[in-house]
Amino acid sequence: MAKEMRKILLVDDDRLILATLGEGLRQAGFEVTEADSGERAIALCQEVEPDLAILDMRMPGMSGIQVAHWLRMESHIPFIFLSAYDTDDVVENAVHEGALGYLVKPVDVNQLLPAVRAAMERGQEIRQLREKEIHLNRALESDRTTSTAVGIMMDRHCLNEAQAFNMLRDKARAKRQKLADVAKEVVTATEFLNIH
Repeated sequence: MAKEMRKILLVDDDRLILATLGEGLRQAGFEVTEADSGERAIALCQEVEPDLAILDMRMPGMSGIQVAHWLRMESHIPFIFLSAYDTDDVVENAVHEGALGYLVKPVDVNQLLPAVRAAMERGQEIRQLREKEIHLNRALESDRTTSTAVGIMMDRHCLNEAQAFNMLRDKARAKRQKLADVAKEVVTATEFLNIH
């Protein structure tokens, strides 16, 4: 089975840079989409969902920093910057927005490729960590709900913790539902009774 081609969004208001870097990245095996403005970049991110965005720092209209902010807040697409500027404040802005790389122009494809590959790997690691965090938060919430339901069962039926948990588990088995779902039903029903 062929490996899926990794997608890159290349954003720069300089058409020559788009053409030369875009072609070099394609020859290196990437699927490249190009945007010559920040506004177009955001529209393409929503359509294409690239694995990495390469952003020019300063463009007319929406800047690369503004695009980066949108990417971080709305999409979690990793990005690196290309810029003619390397002053401390510019680099600090890039780091603050979460850039996984910062290259100073002029840049050729041979200089760009290692940064692209490193940023893609790091982006994948960040994505996996984010997914783990979501799963852990769900598990914690489920555990909290189950603990609350066990407490309710202990109170209502004068049981100890083990007896209440077993009662809840037996109810889940009888209904052929997950323990967390039955626990949620118990908590929701109790909240409803307490309101009325």
